[in-house]
Amino acid sequence: MTVSSGQTYLAIPGPSVIPEEVLRSMHRSAPNIYEGELIEITGSLIPDLNYVARSSGHVAIYIANGHGIWEAALSNTVSIGDHILVLATGRFAHGWAEMARKMGVEVDILDFGKDKALDIHILNEKLKSEPKTKYKAILMTHVDTSTSVKNDIASVRKKLDEIGCPALLAVDCIASLACDRFEMDEWGVDVMVAACQKGLMVPPGIGFVFFNDRAKERQKHLTNVSAYWDWEPRVNPKLYYEYFCGTAPTHHIYGLRTALDMIKREKIEKTWTRHEVLSRAIWAAIDRWSVEGNISLNVKNPLERSHAVTSIRLGEKKGTSLREWLQTKSGLTIGIGLGMSEPGDPYGDGFIRFGHMGHVNTQMVMALLGTVETGLRAIGYKHGKGALEAASEVLDARSKAVGKAFSNLSKSLFFPTLTLTHLS
Repeated sequence: MTVSSGQTYLAIPGPSVIPEEVLRSMHRSAPNIYEGELIEITGSLIPDLNYVARSSGHVAIYIANGHGIWEAALSNTVSIGDHILVLATGRFAHGWAEMARKMGVEVDILDFGKDKALDIHILNEKLKSEPKTKYKAILMTHVDTSTSVKNDIASVRKKLDEIGCPALLAVDCIASLACDRFEMDEWGVDVMVAACQKGLMVPPGIGFVFFNDRAKERQKHLTNVSAYWDWEPRVNPKLYYEYFCGTAPTHHIYGLRTALDMIKREKIEKTWTRHEVLSRAIWAAIDRWSVEGNISLNVKNPLERSHAVTSIRLGEKKGTSLREWLQTKSGLTIGIGLGMSEPGDPYGDGFIRFGHMGHVNTQMVMALLGTVETGLRAIGYKHGKGALEAASEVLDARSKAVGKAFSNLSKSLFFPTLTLTHLS
């Protein structure tokens, strides 16, 4: 028997759950692409994208997925024969590196494994062992979607400045933007890439390259920027079509406008906090499951874990069995162990991933955890008890903290302390 009829839940690390509000804004006839509201709406996206990225720089919008955005960033920052250094903490940094190689760029990789953040001391030794001007760019992920490792971007910038390395710092925020705290200006990031289908809550189809004036100046000296990837006309369009080098992604623009409005209503700091609280509830549940089984969080250090995606080590090759049960019996879809192959497990079947990014709240996370626990029981996977209670404790503690803060604020606003000053 199956009880999966009803609302399904796509709890993979992107594409994420699309809000009904976003879907409704996209469900409309095609607009005029030459004049009118579409032009005005497109212009309004730029400052709000910068608001989310904490950037005061430029934003180029492309009709592309994350892989296309990788190429867009590379096309505007390096030439054939240039050297770059890639800091890898999972599958996606290697993917960006491979794309660079195919474009004729010389690539060095520092691989830090799949379960921990980069080691700044190893980076320091590598940079000191090479000529200061060797690397034109340092590429890295803020959050790797496969491993769920989160890197300390500010520490890398600090190290580059400390040793006088002139390389551009380019960061992949495809998994993390609008989920994990990211401060483009404050952390000294020169180029950042992102896409619409994760924290920005829009169907896949458009991506972004954020860049500062330093990166803009570098691009002027390149000789191989293609007409399509060239970011200059996209950030300084004389005619509307130059935003996209052709026809605009009309309905994505409407969806993105609504999604950004939602983020601004919540405020980006509160968006980051919501993701942090929900992720901590998930970690607490997994820790409780691990008491009597082989299941464990892939990233051991909480400071190095993403608040958007959680990669989970099962200890047994049961990932496919669990995912199939959840999808066919309950209507829940969780992520595969992408890029997590190991000796004896070439397809990463010993891993699963939870996506908890974008349009996610308490009841969704609790439903995810409760359903997964049911699935673990159904496939005969040994696990500890009390996972939901552990998650509830995290959420309840946060709720009480917020309530106490609100109570104190209310008292200060509406019930001021009576003093002689008030009586005078």
